[in-house]
Amino acid sequence: MSTFGAANTNPNKSFEVAQPPSDSISCLSFSPKANFLVATSWDNQVRCWEITRNGTVVSSTPKASISHDQPVLCSAWKDDGTTVFSGGCDKQVKMWPLTSGGQPMTVAMHDAPVKDLAWIPEMNLLATGSWDKTLKYWDTRQPNPVHTQQLPDRCYAITVKHPLMVVGTADRNLIVFNLQNPQTEYKRIVSPLKYQTRCVAAFPDQQGFLVGSIEGRVGVHHLDDAQQNKNFTFKCHRENNEIYSVNSLNFHPIHHTFATAGSDGAFNFWDKDSKQRLKAMQRCSQPIPCSAFNNDGSIFAYAVTRLSPRSIPYKR
Repeated sequence: MSTFGAANTNPNKSFEVAQPPSDSISCLSFSPKANFLVATSWDNQVRCWEITRNGTVVSSTPKASISHDQPVLCSAWKDDGTTVFSGGCDKQVKMWPLTSGGQPMTVAMHDAPVKDLAWIPEMNLLATGSWDKTLKYWDTRQPNPVHTQQLPDRCYAITVKHPLMVVGTADRNLIVFNLQNPQTEYKRIVSPLKYQTRCVAAFPDQQGFLVGSIEGRVGVHHLDDAQQNKNFTFKCHRENNEIYSVNSLNFHPIHHTFATAGSDGAFNFWDKDSKQRLKAMQRCSQPIPCSAFNNDGSIFAYAVTRLSPRSIPYKR
């Protein structure tokens, strides 16, 4: 475990998980059914902890882990909370029947690293996006993709809130799909942000999405042409003249406020409708690459680069 001298990596006094990864964490995802937290990391591992909360005290129990051949970049849970999908630099996606104790199996392949993925329960399909410039839909019972969608450039991020799916690629492309017609682009948008896309998050009401960039800025974009006057961008994750990447965007599952996390080591909570920052947390001394709410929004987990994921009780 690397250390960083006297720098404070945990100024918010969050609860650190037991037996954290030995390298930087790339993705965090909570089970939609229980407080099981999965972290993928650059040490080629996918790890799961059970998170328990007693009042304001949060604790963790390591439950299981699996390995990839190369660093793991993304993960997603099946909607029934039984299975985890993970993808990364070994160009494959593994399906891990975690709760039954089963062995992982490869269910998807690409010609380059898999950067993001999403399980779509309404279609019973897995969507995978890669640096090979394709988006693929998979029936995990079949060896070949149901459909391969060519993308204009490398996939950087995927967000799904059925029937809305948004894929962010290199060169600031944002490709919108209506999953009722998943083989056709619904709309292609140039990002309202001037720099590279880092993350996207669909509105809970499916009427639009958030996009975050490497230039410390978030765009709020509505899909309906009649709602374009509600679109705006705002600056965040900046300190004087220093500008940091927005690495993660997460909507709260109940209140529909959202969190941003960035390379400045900060995470903040926002309300897009009132255009207000609700709460700013103290900056950690290292970047935060990813974050996630649990299924009822009572716990917010975040990772600090080269250190362990942490979780805190969320208060609106």
